[in-house]
Amino acid sequence: QVQLVESGGGLVQAGDSLRLSCAASGRTFSNGVFGWFRQTPGKERELVAAIRWSGGSLSYADFVNGRFTISRDNAKMGVYLQMNSLKVEDTAVYYCAANRGFRYLSASDYEYWGQGTQVTVSS
Repeated sequence: QVQLVESGGGLVQAGDSLRLSCAASGRTFSNGVFGWFRQTPGKERELVAAIRWSGGSLSYADFVNGRFTISRDNAKMGVYLQMNSLKVEDTAVYYCAANRGFRYLSASDYEYWGQGTQVTVSS
């Protein structure tokens, strides 16, 4: 079992930056994928970015457009999402997710989820 705990969300103004953190604990694995998703009311969770635990980002959503960076720290069992130039439309609950396999594009590919952290961007 893997436990994921997100932190770092909050209320910011458009143009500001936030760094989300995801602390993983429990069963560790050398392979697999971590992803950041986000969700707004009435919409499905959408992938923001994904990274292989062994290294190397896999994917960024088109809406990221170079503003966000996903990274991981194997020693600390942490995955991070640096978000710059935030926009009002980035307002959502952000979730960290983990998958021991190789698929990463869909929320259904992920086995483990954190509880989510709210990001609110005001104009």
